[in-house]
Amino acid sequence: MNISIFYERQDPYKTIKDLTYHIGNVGVELKEKNQNRQDIDIAAFTYQDAKYIRKELQVNNEDIYYLYLYIIIYAKEIKELNFYLDKIEGIAQSKGIQTKRANFRQEELFLSCLPLMENNKILKEVGKRNILTSGLVSTYPFISSNLFDEEGIFVGTNIYNNSLVFIDKYKTQKYKNANICIFGTSGAGKSFYTKLLILRYHLLGIKQYIIDPDREYDNLCRELGGVQIKIGPNSNTFINILEIREESIEDGENGYLVTKIGRLIGFFNLIFGELNEEEKALLEEKLIETYQLKGITFDDNSLYNKSKKTNKKEFKKSEQMPILEDLYHVLEKDKKTKKFHIKLLPFVKGSMKYFNEYTNVELKNDLIVADVYDLGEENLKYGMFVCAEILWDKIKEKREEKKTIYLDEIWRLIGVTSNKDVASFIYKIFKTIRKYGGSSVAITQDISDIFSLEGGVYGKSILNNSSIKTFFALEEENIKILAEYSNLSEKEKIEIKSLKRGECLMFVGEDHILTKIEASKIEKKIIEGEELNETDFDSDEQS
Repeated sequence: MNISIFYERQDPYKTIKDLTYHIGNVGVELKEKNQNRQDIDIAAFTYQDAKYIRKELQVNNEDIYYLYLYIIIYAKEIKELNFYLDKIEGIAQSKGIQTKRANFRQEELFLSCLPLMENNKILKEVGKRNILTSGLVSTYPFISSNLFDEEGIFVGTNIYNNSLVFIDKYKTQKYKNANICIFGTSGAGKSFYTKLLILRYHLLGIKQYIIDPDREYDNLCRELGGVQIKIGPNSNTFINILEIREESIEDGENGYLVTKIGRLIGFFNLIFGELNEEEKALLEEKLIETYQLKGITFDDNSLYNKSKKTNKKEFKKSEQMPILEDLYHVLEKDKKTKKFHIKLLPFVKGSMKYFNEYTNVELKNDLIVADVYDLGEENLKYGMFVCAEILWDKIKEKREEKKTIYLDEIWRLIGVTSNKDVASFIYKIFKTIRKYGGSSVAITQDISDIFSLEGGVYGKSILNNSSIKTFFALEEENIKILAEYSNLSEKEKIEIKSLKRGECLMFVGEDHILTKIEASKIEKKIIEGEELNETDFDSDEQS
């Protein structure tokens, strides 16, 4: 079909004069309750409309226009043409738009739809509609934001105008940070999109760290030659939560032990339950005592040994750090900490003793996947926190390098099953990662859970500290919750609910764009773990 829209500005002074005359006449009739008029209800409506238009012209400096909207529909057969006519008329009428068929005026309408700027007088008398400036702006067709960051990665196509969407999340001049939120129901396409981002950023040599609670990134890690850390009862890779790492504070800063104890309080809150201030102070005392047994104090120099070969200072190795068992024995000696000692038993001698080991993983790779799937539903939060803590230290290593940390199912760390200290640590990552050249990516399908702790303050903070928000299809209940914490319009709420698989609404800075995620055949096969063959590369080169 062809669409032609004409606007004709009217003289505001003449319009006000005509409206005042109309208001006066109809007003008198309404006061006298002229029951002889059959259209008394319609007269009342036009009276109110006329008053509104006059007010907008006089008070709000609006202009008034005549709007003409012409549509030509084409088809190869009469039956098909009638079908399209009925369909378009049905759509228009469902939106409250009246339609008229141009019977015996087809030629004039055809000429008006050609690029000749000819608005035929015969059509004008029948098709005009008055409209104010504010309404006129909304009739301008095909408005949709284009997003093309020159050094960005290809994300997909704009659903409205088919333009290509390229995003450079590290463009500090444009975006306040490089953080991303990805929300969507199961099967909506959020995992595929996340893997696509990992794949494309890997090609750019950007370091990426993933916390994987559902074992979704195994194949991708293998294909891209990444390092996989597995934590669980059957794994042979371990991370010592009590280990202090050299990169945990920046060059020129002080306070290794202070920083570590602050993080550990959050971790032990997960194990011991919500601690009060007295219990926190008691636990801190025992942690200090545990580190002292290994010769580690608040003096940062205590974390260095002098090398016999080079006579230079070297940071203490993993084996020279305390482990949970050391803390367990310290807690055992004091009656006040007996309950802590008992709760720590499963982590030292019981089903979770894999937390009571020295760190034995090498983290020298551009892609690191921390797989905590084997921990089970109840223990996932412990593994996710341990991995987040060690990967956060990796993020802080070199400011000049671009890097990203992905927190899948983030609700486990900032939701009601977590605690304030852990949630604060995760929020700190989102708030400060920008200064380390980094990007945090929050992924979840449980919208209600991320806003469940402390009245949703942590979920809201993470949402607000993400310049890029990606919403895949969501259930109505989740859309309502999301609308409370973000500036979703009524139209956008409907759009999110009706999105198809692989489609999303993206908030990128100030732009709101409906996007269809696009991937090549090779990318799809890598993401889905299928075997590649030579024909895949040939077809991708052609496309």
